Amino acid sequence: MKKIFTLLFFAIGLQAIIAQTTTSNIKGTVKSSNNEFLPEASILAIHTPTGTKYSTVSNSDGRFSMLNMKIGGPYKVIATFVGYQTQEIADVFLELGKTSALEFVLVSESQSLNEVKVTSKSKVFGSGRTGAETTIGRKELSTLPSISRSAEDFTRLEPSASGGSFGGRNDQYNNYSLNGAIFNNPFGLDAATPGGQTGSQPISLDAIEQIQVAVAPYDVTLSGFTGASVNAVTKSGTNEFHGTAYSYFRNDAMTGNRVKGQDIVVPNLEQTQAGFSIGGPIVKNKLFFFANYEIDQRSDSGSNVVANDGNSTTGVNETRVLATDLMHVSTELSKLGYNSGSYQGFTHNSNSNKGI
Repeated sequence: MKKIFTLLFFAIGLQAIIAQTTTSNIKGTVKSSNNEFLPEASILAIHTPTGTKYSTVSNSDGRFSMLNMKIGGPYKVIATFVGYQTQEIADVFLELGKTSALEFVLVSESQSLNEVKVTSKSKVFGSGRTGAETTIGRKELSTLPSISRSAEDFTRLEPSASGGSFGGRNDQYNNYSLNGAIFNNPFGLDAATPGGQTGSQPISLDAIEQIQVAVAPYDVTLSGFTGASVNAVTKSGTNEFHGTAYSYFRNDAMTGNRVKGQDIVVPNLEQTQAGFSIGGPIVKNKLFFFANYEIDQRSDSGSNVVANDGNSTTGVNETRVLATDLMHVSTELSKLGYNSGSYQGFTHNSNSNKGI
């Protein structure tokens, strides 16, 4: 029985190590205008959209830290100390898995000043010591163009990315996680994330708040990959009701028909995506909800190449195999009772419905 409990404890601990981060941190210092560090100063951070509060006090060196905070923002962070004027830093935005640094300089209440102007800027704490990492926030997700409306259109912002590969490593060696849970596709001959050969996306882009791509992080909590750790966090509700509704359509008429000055055969394509999301408070400042639902209907050619009809030179997506040869093979197989099917001109239909 003791061995069973030991094994269970080890398994739980291992899972905790493998799980990816879903939060952010704030660290900083509090000192006086005379450059003296202030111990036991009170620090309060308020996540404005939800009213969530985080509080702590500075230590004997005037330093403080607040861990496991909700990503995004804006936050307003307030520092108070007896005998000193309160200082507030507003519009602080936190990035997934990163620690932001703030510096408070408090002015004594007994000091006579005509005007007090406090300016401060949040910066990433120890940015040069966290390894190669890229964070894609809601601003980038909502403003940058996307053809397939997939996370891969944005993870390529990581300089070492090439499609789903990072640093030249096959995408099967990446570790994908969603809200801290492993989100890999364990079948090695398929796509690296659920959806596989259907060409669909496992989660709607409209439901994602931030994406973090870590290639070589100096952090033992990020593990289980030799390519990259791709960590995504979904949106959450706030103190105000908000929602979106959207629809996207594209077909082969929107696709170019020339590559490097040479004509190509444009494969058939028709895709429609539509969905909605809604979020809001259940109990203000305490409990929230968020929901998203999306449908994706796609029909495209089973193959992007066509057989050579013998009347033209081989094009970019035209095979050297003659159409007459393929027909001859199909005819001979049919004599043996085998239906080879179409070698071109057939379509694949894939429908994907997803929600969170």
